[in-house]
Amino acid sequence: MNQPHSRPRLLQVRDLKKHFPVQKGTLRRVVGQVRAVDGVSFYILEGETLGLVGESGSGKTTVGRCINRLYRPTAGTIEMCIDGTVYDITRAEKEELKQARRHIQMIFQDPYSSLNPRMTIGDIIQEPLVIHRIGTPEERRHRAEELLEKVGLDKDQMNRFPHQFSGGQRQRIGVARALSIAPRLVICDEPVSALDVSIQAQVLNLLADLQDEFRLTLLFISHDMSVVEYISDRVMVMYLGKIVEVAPTDIIYQRPRHPYTEALLSAIPKPGVGTSKDRIILPGGIPDPAHPPPGCTFHTRCLYAQEICRTKEPALVALPDNPDAFVACHRYGELTLRGFE
Repeated sequence: MNQPHSRPRLLQVRDLKKHFPVQKGTLRRVVGQVRAVDGVSFYILEGETLGLVGESGSGKTTVGRCINRLYRPTAGTIEMCIDGTVYDITRAEKEELKQARRHIQMIFQDPYSSLNPRMTIGDIIQEPLVIHRIGTPEERRHRAEELLEKVGLDKDQMNRFPHQFSGGQRQRIGVARALSIAPRLVICDEPVSALDVSIQAQVLNLLADLQDEFRLTLLFISHDMSVVEYISDRVMVMYLGKIVEVAPTDIIYQRPRHPYTEALLSAIPKPGVGTSKDRIILPGGIPDPAHPPPGCTFHTRCLYAQEICRTKEPALVALPDNPDAFVACHRYGELTLRGFE
């Protein structure tokens, strides 16, 4: 596998913010803002898989939907470089946005609600081709048949409807639909969380195989650290709308630098009896994103918090011993945190 610095950046996100208005009263007056994503900057390299992890409510899905412009960002920039052409996704309108979306596709969490029950799976897979006016009807059908076989289904099933398939098969159909227009970036939003463990492994192996074959770049969103470890080259940890740590997968699992990452790693199930005592139980719950705490947003639950954590927000800085690793913690240099063993 190529080293990260030898590959160009496909996606560059700078200071991304997405705030949702809080409205009250019969006049729907805006009385506040929910800071779902609050100043996020990162990049994704060509051909890599970036895992994005965090608890529910951390802003993971919102980041993915901003990249695809399903949500219009409140502030910041999202740029995608395709063969020398740079698309400014945050400001693109109509035709330019349609051209940018030609290179971005999404696999959704729920395989039951993400497929139109009134369409055959053949029509579902061909729909992106129709929208982008790619190929003739015969070429589109051939493409759908080819992709069905790639994801492990029979092309003779093209005229069936989604309700005739299991959850794992539906997710495979969702993967085929995402690949129909040959995108460069696929955003996988919790693609295996609704599936049982055995089917999860099949879908993950399928994604890994297809990534190699089609030279895909993946943003893999999940709350499951064990799943992310299996498929990701780098891991980015989010908490309450902010990035708290980014590092290559082996480094972040062996030596986490942020207390939140340490807690997430401790929650990974381990085989055997009596291992639950190693889990770190964080006090309280994730704070209200409409009223985030001052200083480090994690200080209300952190086992190592000091006064500076309660008053000053830590910057996301590169680690001295690894320029590909970043952390936002005042005490990262003095803490020895436990990795996943």
